[in-house]
Amino acid sequence: MTTLLGFDPGSGALTAQAGAVLATLEAAARERGHAMPLDLGASGSCAIGGNVATNAGGIRLLRHGPLHGSVLGLEVVLAGGQVLDLLSSLRKDNTGYDLKQLFIGSEGTLGVITAVAIQCPAASPATSLAYLAVPSFKAAQQVLQAARQNLGELLSAFEFLDRESLEVAKQFLPGARDPLPGSDAPFFLVVEIAGSSEQHNAAMLEAFLESTMGEGRVLDGVVAQDSRQAGEIWALREGITEALRHRGAIYKYDLSFRVEEMYGVVGAARERLASAYPSGFLGGGAGSTAGSDTEHALKVVGYGHLGDGNVHLNISAPRYDAGLEALIEPWVYEFTAAHSGSISAEHGLGRMKAPCIGYSKPPEAVRLMRSIKAAFDPQGILNPYKVLPPE
Repeated sequence: MTTLLGFDPGSGALTAQAGAVLATLEAAARERGHAMPLDLGASGSCAIGGNVATNAGGIRLLRHGPLHGSVLGLEVVLAGGQVLDLLSSLRKDNTGYDLKQLFIGSEGTLGVITAVAIQCPAASPATSLAYLAVPSFKAAQQVLQAARQNLGELLSAFEFLDRESLEVAKQFLPGARDPLPGSDAPFFLVVEIAGSSEQHNAAMLEAFLESTMGEGRVLDGVVAQDSRQAGEIWALREGITEALRHRGAIYKYDLSFRVEEMYGVVGAARERLASAYPSGFLGGGAGSTAGSDTEHALKVVGYGHLGDGNVHLNISAPRYDAGLEALIEPWVYEFTAAHSGSISAEHGLGRMKAPCIGYSKPPEAVRLMRSIKAAFDPQGILNPYKVLPPE
């Protein structure tokens, strides 16, 4: 179930069995002058079938879009054992319902994906990366708008991390290095562009940075001079989750909002926990000491994909605690619903969040999902209790 079944050099369509590891497919596409349309920190261990079943996002969704647009075809085993062959590699096929879309993001509740055909864009010959310090989240939004206007189709990733995320990574991530050790900015951006030549990238990035720094939206920045420096910057951004694991217990939330509202949940969480734990809370709220860390401190960090409104809210604690959890849930879901956000931006609902689907979907939508589930899996044998809560 791990075989690369084929690659069409004319169209860039790659076909593989569902168990093929994403990193292996990335290497296969790269050898053929193409790139996979998703890039995940767990690419060395995750499989393409699982990526599609969960509609995985990643750092370059900004450029390539979600898998709903990249997946060309699927082979799926249904609950009754029938093999549904939708493994077409055609870009255009408007004959009837596009059934494959039902299985993308269904988390295995409608069928088991066994093979995938996916569109791989041509690889960009030159990639440039900048790490920027900005004075506020508002400024980060303004830099994103400027990047979209001035960098256009070159823009491939636009990530953010707050000061608290950086401090955790520096302290708990082995080998982590601060790209801007002299900066005390509250927010940092990772901006990647990919184009046809290094010279063109450099000229575009230089003009972009000159403009945004001249306007005061960017306080300081560094452009990676080689692949090693770029790797260090990406390792810092992608290693925040690992650093948090080393620190202790984590309450993790994968949320999406309108870009201008996405960091509000981080500030609100800090204020809420600071009120409950005035002497032990750290991380930028009332009664805190930003940048310090103690064994028993709570810390709220926010980072994620600014380009598509996806914030990873993480609350770090020395241990899991029922009282702390009761302060967080269901408050975090209520806050998200009140701001018309999603309680699961890219990681799916699974079993833990299935009962919370109502915070993001109306009852009519949930009823329709149940009817689709009943049609595909009348006995309820495929991943029961996931996505949809028990009736």
